[in-house]
Amino acid sequence: MTSDPVDRRTFVVDDDENDMRLDHFLAARCPDLSRSQIQKAVTDKTTLVAGKIRPSSYRVSSRQTVIFEPREPLPSEALPEDIPLQVLYRDEEILVLDKAVGMVVHPAPGHYTGTLVNALLYHFKDLPGGDKLRPGIVHRLDKDTSGVMVVALTERAHRDLSDQLRDRTLGRTYQALAWGQWRTDTGLLTGQVSRHPTERQRMAVVPSGGRAAVTHYEVVEDYGFCQLSHVKLETGRTHQIRVQFATTGHPVVGDRQYGDDARVKQVHPLDRPAALAMVGGAGRQMLHAWQLELRHPGTGETLHFESPPPTDMESVLIGLRNHCPN
Repeated sequence: MTSDPVDRRTFVVDDDENDMRLDHFLAARCPDLSRSQIQKAVTDKTTLVAGKIRPSSYRVSSRQTVIFEPREPLPSEALPEDIPLQVLYRDEEILVLDKAVGMVVHPAPGHYTGTLVNALLYHFKDLPGGDKLRPGIVHRLDKDTSGVMVVALTERAHRDLSDQLRDRTLGRTYQALAWGQWRTDTGLLTGQVSRHPTERQRMAVVPSGGRAAVTHYEVVEDYGFCQLSHVKLETGRTHQIRVQFATTGHPVVGDRQYGDDARVKQVHPLDRPAALAMVGGAGRQMLHAWQLELRHPGTGETLHFESPPPTDMESVLIGLRNHCPN
């Protein structure tokens, strides 16, 4: 399992603990935790026994390895923090902003402060939505994905924008730098996305039991060992672009969770210096929310917003263009 800063504990079952229920074993090994915290972690499927997710009633065996990740309880609500926002557009109904790299959208385990929601609560009052940890939030971007996103400032806007997201009419186009070359310059990626069966902080394309994910891509720049694409989402699953690209053999450059920097070894020797420079300059997944198109909840007007890639991504692209001027 991988995780953000979460309390990860590893145990080996002793002979005198053989045949104990998993929840009783964890309670004995973790006297600092309440039974409800232990039960929640097991229910959330963040606990592995011998590499597999097990229920509370599972009987552990001697010498099995147990990996346990108790989750800290989330605060009941987020608190305002004086954090600057890069605003692209604002009126009485909506706020469109350019989210910075490294900013988490809302409080979550390991990220209780410093989020976009904390900033929004400082700059705006009475944000809509019933969730006190996600007021005004309609859609999300990953922590290390930059770019344009919309926030609802009224209940009407929150309902309308949520409907647009559900009906697949909220237009979201990304720029993604990915390893390899696609067989065709345009394509459609489909499938079902769900939590990875064992690595619960990751997503995976699964044969059944997931949620439908639909992604369109168009290659716009070809550097030989990698390509820049415009990627349009129909659906909005967690890590959708990253997991679908990786599953098809084209992980996003710099994506430590789904990518594979060892692919540098597969690059032609003449291109390896450029590939190494690309990986070194990335520092995070080279994925940017480039364009957003929406219907204004109040006026019905179609609005289009665009955010240029931030400095880190632009520097990587300039280096690739200099290496492959054509």
